[in-house]
Amino acid sequence: MPSSWLMYIFLYVLVCDAVVAQLENRVVFLFNTFQNVNVNENETVQAVVSRIPPEVAFITLQFHTQHSNATLSYTRMPGLGLSLTVVDLGLLSTLIPGQTKLSWFLLAPDGDSVAGTGVILPYTSSDPVPGACNLEFDLDIDPNVYLHYNLFETTIRFAPANIGYSRGSNPPACDTEVGENTRWRLRYDIYQYFLPESDLSEQSLITSIQSVANVQTMRDHGKRLMTLSSNDKTEVVFSSIPGQGVIYSVIVKDPVLNTSSSYIPVHTYACSFFSTLDGCDTLGKISTRIFFTIVGLAGLFVCFFGHRFFKCELFCMGFGFAAFIFFVLITRTTKLDYDIRLTLTAVIGIVGGVILVMSWWRFGSVMSCVVVVGLMLGFLISSIVFFTPVGDIQVFRSNVVFWVTFSCIVVVVPLFFVRWPREGNITTCGVAGAYAVVLAVNAYIYTSLSYITLNILKRFLNDNFSKAFTDVPFQDIDFIMITVWVILGVSGIVLQLYRERTRPFFPPSPYLMWLQERERRKTNVLDPSHHTSSLPSRLLARARQLTVRRESAGERTPLLL
Repeated sequence: MPSSWLMYIFLYVLVCDAVVAQLENRVVFLFNTFQNVNVNENETVQAVVSRIPPEVAFITLQFHTQHSNATLSYTRMPGLGLSLTVVDLGLLSTLIPGQTKLSWFLLAPDGDSVAGTGVILPYTSSDPVPGACNLEFDLDIDPNVYLHYNLFETTIRFAPANIGYSRGSNPPACDTEVGENTRWRLRYDIYQYFLPESDLSEQSLITSIQSVANVQTMRDHGKRLMTLSSNDKTEVVFSSIPGQGVIYSVIVKDPVLNTSSSYIPVHTYACSFFSTLDGCDTLGKISTRIFFTIVGLAGLFVCFFGHRFFKCELFCMGFGFAAFIFFVLITRTTKLDYDIRLTLTAVIGIVGGVILVMSWWRFGSVMSCVVVVGLMLGFLISSIVFFTPVGDIQVFRSNVVFWVTFSCIVVVVPLFFVRWPREGNITTCGVAGAYAVVLAVNAYIYTSLSYITLNILKRFLNDNFSKAFTDVPFQDIDFIMITVWVILGVSGIVLQLYRERTRPFFPPSPYLMWLQERERRKTNVLDPSHHTSSLPSRLLARARQLTVRRESAGERTPLLL
Protein backbone atom coordinates (compact mmCIF):
# COMPACT_ATOMS: atom_id res chain seq x y z
CA MET A 1 0.00 0.00 0.00
CA PRO A 2 2.69 2.57 0.86
CA SER A 3 4.48 1.74 -2.39
CA SER A 4 1.30 2.38 -4.42
CA TRP A 5 0.81 5.71 -2.63
CA LEU A 6 4.40 6.65 -3.47
CA MET A 7 3.76 5.81 -7.11
CA TYR A 8 0.61 7.98 -7.16
CA ILE A 9 2.51 10.84 -5.56
CA PHE A 10 5.34 10.48 -8.09
CA LEU A 11 2.92 10.54 -11.01
CA TYR A 12 1.16 13.58 -9.55
CA VAL A 13 4.48 15.43 -9.28
CA LEU A 14 5.32 14.63 -12.90
CA VAL A 15 1.95 15.88 -14.09
CA CYS A 16 2.31 19.07 -12.06
CA ASP A 17 5.81 19.66 -13.42
CA ALA A 18 4.54 19.23 -16.98
CA VAL A 19 1.70 21.67 -16.35
CA VAL A 20 4.07 24.21 -14.78
CA ALA A 21 6.54 23.83 -17.67
CA GLN A 22 3.78 24.32 -20.20
CA LEU A 23 2.60 27.45 -18.40
CA GLU A 24 6.17 28.77 -18.25
CA ASN A 25 6.55 28.20 -22.04
CA ARG A 26 3.35 30.00 -22.95
CA VAL A 27 3.40 33.55 -24.34
CA VAL A 28 0.16 35.46 -24.51
CA PHE A 29 -0.14 37.94 -27.38
CA LEU A 30 -2.41 40.93 -27.75
CA PHE A 31 -3.52 42.18 -31.16
CA ASN A 32 -1.14 44.69 -32.80
CA THR A 33 1.22 44.56 -29.81
CA PHE A 34 4.78 43.32 -30.21
CA GLN A 35 6.07 40.71 -27.83
CA ASN A 36 9.74 39.81 -27.40
CA VAL A 37 10.17 36.03 -27.15
CA ASN A 38 13.17 33.88 -26.17
CA VAL A 39 13.14 30.26 -27.29
CA ASN A 40 15.75 28.18 -25.47
CA GLU A 41 17.44 25.07 -26.78
CA ASN A 42 15.13 22.02 -26.99
CA GLU A 43 12.21 24.16 -25.91
CA THR A 44 8.78 24.75 -27.42
CA VAL A 45 7.03 28.06 -26.76
CA GLN A 46 3.29 28.24 -27.26
CA ALA A 47 2.03 31.55 -28.66
CA VAL A 48 -1.57 32.15 -27.60
CA VAL A 49 -4.14 34.78 -28.45
CA SER A 50 -7.59 34.80 -26.88
CA ARG A 51 -10.77 36.88 -26.80
CA ILE A 52 -10.86 37.08 -30.58
CA PRO A 53 -13.74 39.33 -31.72
CA PRO A 54 -16.35 37.69 -33.96
CA GLU A 55 -15.70 40.14 -36.84
CA VAL A 56 -12.11 38.83 -37.22
CA ALA A 57 -11.98 36.28 -40.08
CA PHE A 58 -8.30 35.39 -40.11
CA ILE A 59 -5.13 36.16 -38.14
CA THR A 60 -1.44 36.30 -39.01
CA LEU A 61 1.38 35.73 -36.54
CA GLN A 62 4.77 37.03 -37.64
CA PHE A 63 8.09 36.43 -35.86
CA HIS A 64 11.44 38.04 -36.69
CA THR A 65 15.04 37.37 -35.64
CA GLN A 66 18.16 39.12 -36.87
CA HIS A 67 20.09 36.18 -38.32
CA SER A 68 19.12 32.93 -36.52
CA ASN A 69 16.50 30.60 -37.93
CA ALA A 70 13.33 29.98 -35.95
CA THR A 71 10.54 27.47 -36.53
CA LEU A 72 6.89 28.46 -36.37
CA SER A 73 4.36 25.62 -36.47
CA TYR A 74 0.63 25.04 -36.34
CA THR A 75 1.25 21.95 -34.19
CA ARG A 76 3.59 21.13 -31.32
CA MET A 77 5.50 18.74 -33.58
CA PRO A 78 6.57 20.56 -36.79
CA GLY A 79 5.81 18.84 -40.05
CA LEU A 80 5.89 19.47 -43.79
CA GLY A 81 3.13 21.87 -44.76
CA LEU A 82 2.46 22.71 -41.12
CA SER A 83 5.56 24.71 -40.21
CA LEU A 84 8.20 27.08 -41.57
CA THR A 85 11.84 27.61 -40.61
CA VAL A 86 13.45 30.92 -41.67
CA VAL A 87 14.57 34.22 -40.15
CA ASP A 88 11.42 36.22 -40.96
CA LEU A 89 8.42 33.93 -40.80
CA GLY A 90 4.70 33.95 -40.26
CA LEU A 91 1.60 31.80 -40.33
CA LEU A 92 -1.98 32.62 -41.28
CA SER A 93 -4.89 30.93 -39.58
CA THR A 94 -8.48 31.18 -40.75
CA LEU A 95 -11.13 31.09 -38.03
CA ILE A 96 -14.30 29.06 -37.70
CA PRO A 97 -17.58 30.41 -36.31
CA GLY A 98 -17.50 30.86 -32.56
CA GLN A 99 -13.72 30.49 -32.28
CA THR A 100 -12.24 32.91 -29.71
CA LYS A 101 -8.83 31.37 -29.03
CA LEU A 102 -5.86 30.35 -31.19
CA SER A 103 -2.33 29.11 -30.61
CA TRP A 104 0.88 28.39 -32.51
CA PHE A 105 4.25 26.94 -31.51
CA LEU A 106 7.77 28.42 -31.67
CA LEU A 107 10.93 26.29 -31.68
CA ALA A 108 14.69 26.75 -32.04
CA PRO A 109 15.69 24.39 -34.87
CA ASP A 110 19.49 24.73 -34.87
CA GLY A 111 20.18 23.64 -31.32
CA ASP A 112 20.79 27.19 -30.05
CA SER A 113 18.49 29.59 -28.29
CA VAL A 114 16.63 32.09 -30.48
CA ALA A 115 15.49 35.57 -29.53
CA GLY A 116 13.13 37.65 -31.60
CA THR A 117 10.00 39.74 -31.69
CA GLY A 118 6.52 38.79 -32.81
CA VAL A 119 3.13 40.36 -33.39
CA ILE A 120 -0.39 39.14 -34.20
CA LEU A 121 -2.46 41.07 -36.73
CA PRO A 122 -6.24 40.53 -37.15
CA TYR A 123 -8.15 40.92 -40.43
CA THR A 124 -11.84 40.97 -41.31
CA SER A 125 -13.72 39.09 -44.00
CA SER A 126 -13.45 42.00 -46.43
CA ASP A 127 -9.62 42.06 -46.29
CA PRO A 128 -7.62 40.12 -48.91
CA VAL A 129 -6.06 36.87 -47.69
CA PRO A 130 -2.26 36.94 -48.34
CA GLY A 131 -0.91 33.78 -49.95
CA ALA A 132 -4.28 32.04 -50.10
CA CYS A 133 -3.74 31.05 -53.74
CA ASN A 134 -0.38 29.44 -53.09
CA LEU A 135 0.70 26.77 -55.57
CA GLU A 136 4.49 27.04 -55.18
CA PHE A 137 5.44 26.82 -51.50
CA ASP A 138 4.79 24.18 -48.83
CA LEU A 139 2.18 25.88 -46.68
CA ASP A 140 -1.44 25.68 -47.76
CA ILE A 141 -1.90 29.42 -47.14
CA ASP A 142 1.48 31.13 -47.21
CA PRO A 143 1.68 34.84 -46.28
CA ASN A 144 5.49 34.85 -46.31
CA VAL A 145 7.84 36.75 -48.60
CA TYR A 146 10.80 34.58 -49.66
CA LEU A 147 14.11 36.40 -50.16
CA HIS A 148 17.30 35.36 -51.93
CA TYR A 149 20.37 37.53 -52.44
CA ASN A 150 23.82 37.45 -54.00
CA LEU A 151 26.52 40.04 -54.59
CA PHE A 152 24.56 41.65 -57.40
CA GLU A 153 20.84 41.34 -56.73
CA THR A 154 18.21 40.60 -54.12
CA THR A 155 15.08 38.72 -55.22
CA ILE A 156 11.77 38.46 -53.36
CA ARG A 157 8.96 36.03 -54.22
CA PHE A 158 5.51 35.52 -52.74
CA ALA A 159 2.34 33.53 -53.34
CA PRO A 160 -0.76 35.21 -54.83
CA ALA A 161 -3.55 36.31 -52.50
CA ASN A 162 -7.28 35.67 -52.61
CA ILE A 163 -10.23 37.93 -51.88
CA GLY A 164 -11.59 37.83 -48.36
CA TYR A 165 -14.33 35.55 -47.09
CA SER A 166 -16.23 35.17 -43.83
CA ARG A 167 -15.84 32.54 -41.13
CA GLY A 168 -17.10 29.10 -42.02
CA SER A 169 -17.60 29.86 -45.73
CA ASN A 170 -15.66 28.24 -48.53
CA PRO A 171 -12.82 30.32 -49.99
CA PRO A 172 -13.39 31.67 -53.51
CA ALA A 173 -11.78 29.65 -56.30
CA CYS A 174 -8.39 30.97 -57.34
CA ASP A 175 -8.10 30.17 -61.05
CA THR A 176 -11.45 28.95 -62.33
CA GLU A 177 -12.72 32.42 -63.29
CA VAL A 178 -11.21 35.74 -64.30
CA GLY A 179 -13.28 38.78 -63.43
CA GLU A 180 -13.98 41.57 -60.96
CA ASN A 181 -15.46 39.12 -58.45
CA THR A 182 -12.32 37.00 -58.26
CA ARG A 183 -8.80 37.36 -56.95
CA TRP A 184 -7.65 38.79 -60.30
CA ARG A 185 -8.81 42.23 -59.22
CA LEU A 186 -6.19 42.38 -56.46
CA ARG A 187 -3.12 44.61 -56.67
CA TYR A 188 0.25 44.19 -54.91
CA ASP A 189 2.25 47.19 -53.66
CA ILE A 190 5.96 46.50 -53.15
CA TYR A 191 7.47 48.52 -50.29
CA GLN A 192 11.04 49.09 -49.17
CA TYR A 193 12.36 50.46 -45.89
CA PHE A 194 16.05 51.17 -45.18
CA LEU A 195 17.57 50.64 -41.75
CA PRO A 196 20.08 53.23 -40.44
CA GLU A 197 23.32 53.07 -42.44
CA SER A 198 26.22 51.07 -40.99
CA ASP A 199 24.00 49.89 -38.12
CA LEU A 200 24.04 46.09 -37.80
CA SER A 201 22.67 45.98 -34.27
CA GLU A 202 19.76 43.77 -33.35
CA GLN A 203 17.99 46.62 -31.57
CA SER A 204 18.00 48.69 -34.75
CA LEU A 205 16.34 45.84 -36.66
CA ILE A 206 13.72 45.19 -33.96
CA THR A 207 12.82 48.88 -33.82
CA SER A 208 12.55 49.08 -37.59
CA ILE A 209 10.45 45.91 -37.87
CA GLN A 210 8.06 47.23 -35.25
CA SER A 211 7.67 50.49 -37.18
CA VAL A 212 6.65 48.83 -40.49
CA ALA A 213 4.95 45.57 -39.50
CA ASN A 214 1.38 46.33 -40.57
CA VAL A 215 -0.30 48.01 -43.51
CA GLN A 216 -0.59 51.54 -42.17
CA THR A 217 2.88 51.80 -40.63
CA MET A 218 4.55 50.52 -43.79
CA ARG A 219 2.65 53.06 -45.86
CA ASP A 220 3.69 55.80 -43.44
CA HIS A 221 7.40 54.96 -43.19
CA GLY A 222 8.25 52.80 -46.20
CA LYS A 223 8.75 53.70 -49.84
CA ARG A 224 6.43 52.20 -52.44
CA LEU A 225 8.54 51.08 -55.38
CA MET A 226 5.98 49.56 -57.72
CA THR A 227 2.53 48.00 -58.03
CA LEU A 228 1.93 44.57 -59.55
CA SER A 229 -1.32 43.37 -61.01
CA SER A 230 -2.59 39.83 -60.55
CA ASN A 231 -1.38 39.05 -64.07
CA ASP A 232 2.23 39.95 -63.24
CA LYS A 233 4.78 37.50 -61.95
CA THR A 234 5.02 37.62 -58.17
CA GLU A 235 8.77 38.17 -58.19
CA VAL A 236 10.74 41.41 -57.88
CA VAL A 237 14.49 41.98 -58.15
CA PHE A 238 16.47 44.71 -56.37
CA SER A 239 20.10 45.75 -56.37
CA SER A 240 22.02 44.24 -53.45
CA ILE A 241 23.65 46.63 -50.98
CA PRO A 242 25.99 44.53 -48.80
CA GLY A 243 26.05 45.74 -45.21
CA GLN A 244 22.92 47.88 -45.56
CA GLY A 245 19.83 46.62 -43.77
CA VAL A 246 16.66 46.66 -45.87
CA ILE A 247 13.11 45.56 -45.07
CA TYR A 248 10.84 44.49 -47.94
CA SER A 249 7.11 44.08 -47.64
CA VAL A 250 4.15 43.35 -49.91
CA ILE A 251 0.74 44.90 -49.30
CA VAL A 252 -2.14 43.34 -51.20
CA LYS A 253 -5.14 45.61 -51.74
CA ASP A 254 -8.66 45.08 -52.96
CA PRO A 255 -9.62 48.10 -55.11
CA VAL A 256 -13.31 47.19 -55.06
CA LEU A 257 -13.71 47.02 -51.26
CA ASN A 258 -10.81 49.44 -50.59
CA THR A 259 -9.21 47.05 -48.10
CA SER A 260 -5.62 45.85 -47.65
CA SER A 261 -3.58 43.16 -45.93
CA SER A 262 0.13 42.80 -45.31
CA TYR A 263 2.38 39.89 -46.13
CA ILE A 264 5.10 39.05 -43.59
CA PRO A 265 7.90 41.66 -43.89
CA VAL A 266 11.35 40.26 -44.62
CA HIS A 267 14.76 41.84 -44.07
CA THR A 268 18.28 41.37 -45.43
CA TYR A 269 21.75 42.85 -45.10
CA ALA A 270 22.93 41.18 -48.34
CA CYS A 271 25.74 39.57 -46.35
CA SER A 272 26.21 36.71 -43.91
CA PHE A 273 26.62 37.09 -40.14
CA PHE A 274 28.40 33.73 -39.98
CA SER A 275 31.02 34.00 -42.76
CA THR A 276 34.55 34.64 -41.50
CA LEU A 277 35.74 35.90 -44.89
CA ASP A 278 32.95 38.00 -46.41
CA GLY A 279 30.71 38.45 -43.38
CA CYS A 280 28.76 41.56 -42.52
CA ASP A 281 31.41 42.51 -39.96
CA THR A 282 34.31 42.07 -42.42
CA LEU A 283 32.96 43.75 -45.54
CA GLY A 284 35.82 46.24 -45.68
CA LYS A 285 38.65 44.08 -47.01
CA ILE A 286 42.17 45.28 -46.26
CA SER A 287 43.10 45.01 -49.94
CA THR A 288 40.08 47.12 -50.94
CA ARG A 289 40.91 49.76 -48.34
CA ILE A 290 44.53 49.97 -49.43
CA PHE A 291 43.56 50.18 -53.10
CA PHE A 292 40.95 52.91 -52.67
CA THR A 293 43.04 54.85 -50.16
CA ILE A 294 45.75 55.20 -52.80
CA VAL A 295 43.08 56.05 -55.40
CA GLY A 296 41.63 58.70 -53.08
CA LEU A 297 45.02 60.34 -52.46
CA ALA A 298 45.75 60.36 -56.20
CA GLY A 299 42.28 61.80 -56.85
CA LEU A 300 42.84 64.59 -54.32
CA PHE A 301 46.12 65.50 -56.07
CA VAL A 302 44.47 65.45 -59.51
CA CYS A 303 41.55 67.55 -58.24
CA PHE A 304 43.81 70.50 -57.38
CA PHE A 305 46.99 69.98 -59.45
CA GLY A 306 46.04 67.65 -62.31
CA HIS A 307 46.33 70.12 -65.20
CA ARG A 308 49.55 71.63 -63.85
CA PHE A 309 51.19 68.22 -63.66
CA PHE A 310 49.80 66.92 -66.93
CA LYS A 311 51.78 63.68 -67.01
CA CYS A 312 50.54 62.71 -63.54
CA GLU A 313 46.97 63.42 -64.59
CA LEU A 314 47.30 61.31 -67.74
CA PHE A 315 48.73 58.46 -65.70
CA CYS A 316 45.82 58.54 -63.25
CA MET A 317 43.21 58.73 -66.02
CA GLY A 318 44.87 55.94 -67.97
CA PHE A 319 45.05 53.89 -64.77
CA GLY A 320 41.31 54.26 -64.12
CA PHE A 321 40.35 53.60 -67.74
CA ALA A 322 42.44 50.42 -68.10
CA ALA A 323 41.72 49.12 -64.57
CA PHE A 324 37.93 49.32 -64.99
CA ILE A 325 37.92 47.54 -68.36
CA PHE A 326 40.32 44.83 -67.17
CA PHE A 327 38.38 44.18 -63.94
CA VAL A 328 35.19 43.63 -65.94
CA LEU A 329 36.93 41.24 -68.34
CA ILE A 330 38.77 39.21 -65.71
CA THR A 331 35.67 38.91 -63.51
CA ARG A 332 33.45 37.73 -66.35
CA THR A 333 35.97 35.22 -67.75
CA THR A 334 37.71 33.80 -64.66
CA LYS A 335 36.93 32.56 -61.15
CA LEU A 336 40.02 34.00 -59.50
CA ASP A 337 40.01 35.13 -55.89
CA TYR A 338 39.01 38.76 -55.29
CA ASP A 339 42.42 39.81 -53.94
CA ILE A 340 44.19 38.29 -56.96
CA ARG A 341 41.83 40.06 -59.36
CA LEU A 342 42.33 43.36 -57.54
CA THR A 343 46.13 42.97 -57.69
CA LEU A 344 46.08 42.16 -61.41
CA THR A 345 43.73 45.09 -61.96
CA ALA A 346 46.19 47.43 -60.26
CA VAL A 347 49.05 46.11 -62.40
CA ILE A 348 47.09 46.53 -65.64
CA GLY A 349 45.99 49.97 -64.49
CA ILE A 350 49.62 51.00 -64.07
CA VAL A 351 50.39 49.67 -67.54
CA GLY A 352 47.45 51.62 -68.97
CA GLY A 353 48.60 54.81 -67.26
CA VAL A 354 52.15 54.40 -68.58
CA ILE A 355 50.87 53.74 -72.13
CA LEU A 356 48.75 56.91 -72.10
CA VAL A 357 51.66 59.02 -70.81
CA MET A 358 54.10 57.53 -73.32
CA SER A 359 51.67 58.07 -76.21
CA TRP A 360 51.53 61.75 -75.35
CA TRP A 361 55.32 61.90 -74.76
CA ARG A 362 56.10 60.26 -78.10
CA PHE A 363 53.43 61.63 -80.44
CA GLY A 364 52.48 64.85 -78.68
CA SER A 365 48.81 64.56 -79.62
CA VAL A 366 47.02 66.39 -76.85
CA MET A 367 43.53 65.89 -78.32
CA SER A 368 43.76 62.10 -78.41
CA CYS A 369 44.71 62.05 -74.73
CA VAL A 370 42.04 64.60 -73.83
CA VAL A 371 39.44 62.41 -75.56
CA VAL A 372 40.29 59.60 -73.12
CA VAL A 373 39.93 62.09 -70.28
CA GLY A 374 36.59 63.20 -71.75
CA LEU A 375 35.38 59.61 -71.86
CA MET A 376 36.11 59.33 -68.15
CA LEU A 377 33.97 62.39 -67.44
CA GLY A 378 31.27 61.11 -69.81
CA PHE A 379 31.20 57.77 -68.00
CA LEU A 380 30.80 59.50 -64.65
CA ILE A 381 28.05 61.84 -65.90
CA SER A 382 26.17 58.96 -67.53
CA SER A 383 26.47 56.92 -64.33
CA ILE A 384 25.05 59.84 -62.32
CA VAL A 385 22.08 60.11 -64.71
CA PHE A 386 21.17 56.44 -64.26
CA PHE A 387 21.80 56.66 -60.51
CA THR A 388 18.77 58.96 -60.28
CA PRO A 389 15.18 57.64 -60.58
CA VAL A 390 15.71 57.77 -64.36
CA GLY A 391 17.53 54.44 -64.05
CA ASP A 392 14.38 52.73 -62.76
CA ILE A 393 12.18 53.76 -65.69
CA GLN A 394 10.73 50.65 -67.28
CA VAL A 395 12.18 51.32 -70.74
CA PHE A 396 15.72 51.05 -69.37
CA ARG A 397 15.06 47.48 -68.20
CA SER A 398 16.01 46.59 -71.76
CA ASN A 399 19.76 46.12 -72.02
CA VAL A 400 19.77 47.41 -75.60
CA VAL A 401 18.02 50.68 -74.70
CA PHE A 402 20.12 51.13 -71.58
CA TRP A 403 23.53 50.60 -73.17
CA VAL A 404 22.73 52.66 -76.27
CA THR A 405 21.58 55.58 -74.12
CA PHE A 406 24.49 55.16 -71.72
CA SER A 407 27.04 55.05 -74.55
CA CYS A 408 25.55 58.11 -76.27
CA ILE A 409 25.99 60.18 -73.11
CA VAL A 410 29.55 58.91 -72.67
CA VAL A 411 30.49 59.78 -76.28
CA VAL A 412 28.77 63.19 -76.39
CA VAL A 413 30.75 64.65 -73.47
CA PRO A 414 34.21 64.50 -75.19
CA LEU A 415 32.80 66.53 -78.11
CA PHE A 416 32.79 69.61 -75.89
CA PHE A 417 36.49 69.04 -75.25
CA VAL A 418 37.22 69.79 -78.92
CA ARG A 419 36.03 73.36 -78.43
CA TRP A 420 37.21 73.89 -74.86
CA PRO A 421 40.02 71.36 -74.25
CA ARG A 422 41.66 73.05 -71.28
CA GLU A 423 38.40 73.84 -69.49
CA GLY A 424 37.12 70.33 -70.12
CA ASN A 425 40.33 68.77 -68.85
CA ILE A 426 40.27 70.86 -65.67
CA THR A 427 36.58 70.04 -65.13
CA THR A 428 37.35 66.34 -65.38
CA CYS A 429 40.19 66.72 -62.89
CA GLY A 430 37.87 68.39 -60.38
CA VAL A 431 34.84 66.11 -60.75
CA ALA A 432 36.63 62.75 -61.13
CA GLY A 433 39.31 63.58 -58.56
CA ALA A 434 36.74 64.57 -55.95
CA TYR A 435 34.71 61.41 -56.63
CA ALA A 436 37.84 59.33 -56.07
CA VAL A 437 37.99 60.87 -52.59
CA VAL A 438 34.37 59.80 -52.03
CA LEU A 439 35.27 56.21 -53.02
CA ALA A 440 38.18 56.27 -50.58
CA VAL A 441 35.86 57.36 -47.76
CA ASN A 442 33.43 54.58 -48.74
CA ALA A 443 36.15 52.00 -48.04
CA TYR A 444 35.89 52.97 -44.35
CA ILE A 445 32.38 54.47 -43.94
CA TYR A 446 29.49 53.26 -46.07
CA THR A 447 28.02 55.85 -48.44
CA SER A 448 25.43 55.30 -51.15
CA LEU A 449 27.39 57.49 -53.60
CA SER A 450 29.68 54.56 -54.34
CA TYR A 451 26.75 52.93 -56.16
CA ILE A 452 26.92 55.63 -58.85
CA THR A 453 29.60 53.56 -60.56
CA LEU A 454 29.04 50.26 -58.74
CA ASN A 455 25.58 49.83 -60.28
CA ILE A 456 27.12 50.19 -63.76
CA LEU A 457 29.84 47.69 -62.82
CA LYS A 458 27.18 45.24 -61.64
CA ARG A 459 25.29 45.64 -64.90
CA PHE A 460 28.50 44.87 -66.80
CA LEU A 461 29.12 41.73 -64.73
CA ASN A 462 25.58 40.34 -64.36
CA ASP A 463 23.35 39.76 -67.37
CA ASN A 464 20.20 39.68 -65.21
CA PHE A 465 20.93 42.88 -63.30
CA SER A 466 18.70 44.86 -65.68
CA LYS A 467 15.67 43.51 -63.78
CA ALA A 468 16.88 44.91 -60.46
CA PHE A 469 15.64 48.10 -58.84
CA THR A 470 18.69 50.22 -58.03
CA ASP A 471 17.16 52.30 -55.25
CA VAL A 472 19.62 53.12 -52.43
CA PRO A 473 19.17 54.91 -49.10
CA PHE A 474 20.04 58.60 -48.76
CA GLN A 475 20.86 59.42 -45.16
CA ASP A 476 22.99 61.96 -43.28
CA ILE A 477 26.36 60.57 -44.37
CA ASP A 478 25.30 60.71 -48.02
CA PHE A 479 24.34 64.37 -47.86
CA ILE A 480 27.64 65.10 -46.12
CA MET A 481 29.58 63.29 -48.84
CA ILE A 482 27.64 65.12 -51.58
CA THR A 483 28.67 68.39 -49.93
CA VAL A 484 32.29 67.24 -49.74
CA TRP A 485 32.21 66.17 -53.39
CA VAL A 486 30.77 69.50 -54.55
CA ILE A 487 33.16 71.60 -52.43
CA LEU A 488 36.25 69.66 -53.53
CA GLY A 489 35.20 69.62 -57.19
CA VAL A 490 34.31 73.31 -57.41
CA SER A 491 37.40 74.36 -55.42
CA GLY A 492 39.70 72.29 -57.62
CA ILE A 493 38.16 73.58 -60.86
CA VAL A 494 38.23 77.26 -59.80
CA LEU A 495 41.78 77.02 -58.43
CA GLN A 496 43.17 75.40 -61.56
CA LEU A 497 41.34 77.76 -63.94
CA TYR A 498 42.70 80.76 -62.01
CA ARG A 499 46.26 79.43 -61.82
CA GLU A 500 46.42 78.36 -65.48
CA ARG A 501 44.81 81.48 -67.00
CA THR A 502 48.16 82.94 -68.17
CA ARG A 503 49.87 79.66 -69.04
CA PRO A 504 49.77 77.74 -72.33
CA PHE A 505 46.73 75.51 -72.74
CA PHE A 506 48.82 72.33 -72.48
CA PRO A 507 52.51 71.64 -71.89
CA PRO A 508 54.52 70.69 -75.02
CA SER A 509 55.57 67.11 -75.69
CA PRO A 510 59.08 66.41 -74.30
CA TYR A 511 59.98 64.25 -77.30
CA LEU A 512 58.96 66.87 -79.84
CA MET A 513 60.89 69.51 -77.89
CA TRP A 514 63.98 67.28 -77.98
CA LEU A 515 63.62 66.84 -81.75
CA GLN A 516 63.34 70.58 -82.25
CA GLU A 517 66.36 71.20 -80.03
CA ARG A 518 68.40 68.66 -81.95
CA GLU A 519 67.56 70.28 -85.28
CA ARG A 520 68.43 73.68 -83.88
CA ARG A 521 71.84 72.48 -82.75
CA LYS A 522 72.55 70.97 -86.17
CA THR A 523 71.81 74.17 -88.09
CA ASN A 524 73.12 76.83 -85.68
CA VAL A 525 76.92 76.80 -85.94
CA LEU A 526 77.24 79.64 -83.43
CA ASP A 527 75.69 77.49 -80.75
CA PRO A 528 78.52 75.93 -78.65
CA SER A 529 76.55 72.75 -78.44
CA HIS A 530 76.87 72.45 -82.22
CA HIS A 531 80.57 71.58 -81.73
CA THR A 532 79.88 69.10 -79.00
CA SER A 533 80.05 65.45 -79.94
CA SER A 534 76.94 63.31 -79.61
CA LEU A 535 76.00 61.63 -76.37
CA PRO A 536 76.97 58.10 -77.51
CA SER A 537 80.39 59.38 -78.61
CA ARG A 538 80.95 61.07 -75.27
CA LEU A 539 79.94 57.96 -73.37
CA LEU A 540 82.25 55.78 -75.49
CA ALA A 541 85.17 58.14 -74.96
CA ARG A 542 84.58 58.15 -71.23
CA ALA A 543 84.53 54.34 -71.17
CA ARG A 544 87.83 54.23 -73.04
CA GLN A 545 89.39 56.57 -70.52
CA LEU A 546 88.41 54.23 -67.74
CA THR A 547 89.70 51.07 -69.44
CA VAL A 548 92.76 52.16 -71.47
CA ARG A 549 96.05 52.58 -69.56
CA ARG A 550 97.79 55.90 -70.10
CA GLU A 551 101.32 55.87 -71.62
CA SER A 552 104.28 57.27 -69.68
CA ALA A 553 105.09 60.91 -70.50
CA GLY A 554 108.92 60.40 -69.98
CA GLU A 555 111.00 62.59 -67.65
CA ARG A 556 108.96 63.93 -64.78
CA THR A 557 111.74 65.71 -62.84
CA PRO A 558 110.74 69.36 -62.33
CA LEU A 559 112.92 71.95 -64.00
CA LEU A 560 115.07 74.15 -61.82
CA LEU A 561 114.59 77.79 -62.74
